[in-house]
Amino acid sequence: MSKKLWGGRFKYSTDKEVELFTSSIEIDKELYKYDIKGSIAHVKMLKKQKIISPSDESKILKGLKKIEKEIDDGKFIFDSSLEDIHMNIEHALTKKIGNVGKKVHTARSRNDQVVTDMRLYTKDSLKNLHYHVKKLIEALIKKSEKSIKIIIPFYTHLQKAQPILASHYLNSFIEMFLRDLSKIEKAYEVADSNPLGSCAGSGTSFNIDREYTSKLLGFKRTSRNSLDSVSDRDFITDSIFTCSQIMMHLSRFSEDLILWNSYEFNYIKINDKFTTGSSIMPQKKNPDVLELIRGKCSQIYGNLINIMVNLKGLPSTYNRDLQEDKIPLFSSIKTCTECISIFSNLINSITFNENVIKNSIENGFMTATDLADYLVKKGLTFRDAHSITGKLVLYCEDKNVKLSDLKIKEYKKFSNKIDIDIYDYIKLDNSVNSKKSLGGTSLTMVKKEIKNYKNIINKKYL
Repeated sequence: MSKKLWGGRFKYSTDKEVELFTSSIEIDKELYKYDIKGSIAHVKMLKKQKIISPSDESKILKGLKKIEKEIDDGKFIFDSSLEDIHMNIEHALTKKIGNVGKKVHTARSRNDQVVTDMRLYTKDSLKNLHYHVKKLIEALIKKSEKSIKIIIPFYTHLQKAQPILASHYLNSFIEMFLRDLSKIEKAYEVADSNPLGSCAGSGTSFNIDREYTSKLLGFKRTSRNSLDSVSDRDFITDSIFTCSQIMMHLSRFSEDLILWNSYEFNYIKINDKFTTGSSIMPQKKNPDVLELIRGKCSQIYGNLINIMVNLKGLPSTYNRDLQEDKIPLFSSIKTCTECISIFSNLINSITFNENVIKNSIENGFMTATDLADYLVKKGLTFRDAHSITGKLVLYCEDKNVKLSDLKIKEYKKFSNKIDIDIYDYIKLDNSVNSKKSLGGTSLTMVKKEIKNYKNIINKKYL
């Protein structure tokens, strides 16, 4: 007869290879604190409902706390033959306090136990992730304030487009990460439902109080349907998707900074602390941190596909496939949190090479759109103004000069609407500060944005 905790109906012991294949303890032992927390709440509820005695409750709680300390101190020996964290803890509890330890599993199943652990883990992990994204936003706000007077080019199709404030560029990523904060909060809300007491999938005949365990465990809601409760992993897909979106934003940001750090651009300098060298080329200073963040984004995309494909064909309700939900979640949360943390520190280390940017920004006819707008304000249609400006740019390219180099009589050859005030109109500072529309790059609007971000970040919380 099998010696497993569930082995009553088995004649033979489990094959050793099967034991190793089905064991999840090397992965789910990370859940030990949540498993013990859930068990403590469950036992308190059993005592409250007079399903177990106060004496039994006291013995079980003391035993669970001793086991938790042993694991904390690295003295607990995990046994793969006991399959998972739940059975390792229950087996240890029974060894410590005798048969009364077996009462811990009254009115619950590993099906509802594991998903309770996972929801508790996810809630804590999302809180931590929220904290780090918030810190990143705060770092970007400070960097934006310091960069308020720096003008840089923005690009479309990797071609210089128009001049903007560096702060306006940084603020664009603040917007992205604020959306990520909202995504984290939504994922947290989805995870904040207590499945404990759903048992294997049909509920229990014991007179349990699920609302009480929800209160003890800090869940906002108690799940409504026992079948759905034990099989629902939407909170995991939501969490991994949230990590995927954060990593996408980090990857896009990293890509810009990698380009700007190159000799060809040379717009920024990254502190040596966040770069590495080459084993063969002594001149190299590589932005490896940014490249790794960009690369790790793919890993989290893979985790999202992993869990979605796992879930798509499962019959109701609990199936062992769900054991495979942990690696993609644990990996995504850990990787995303680490990337945000190091990126926040890297951002603080970056400085803009203002002289290089200034020399670069004067090339590329970046105020050509301002010239076209000028002509529109003089009475031309935008299409006609666009055509005239294009011809002026072509003329400048042929003569190898800038728009600001042209004499007024040269301008007049293309349109008699152009007057001496054109030179003020196409200055970089004036171009930037003319963009006063809501969300524009003018100094006035950017300062308002920064002030608004400070107010928003102070209100965002979990």
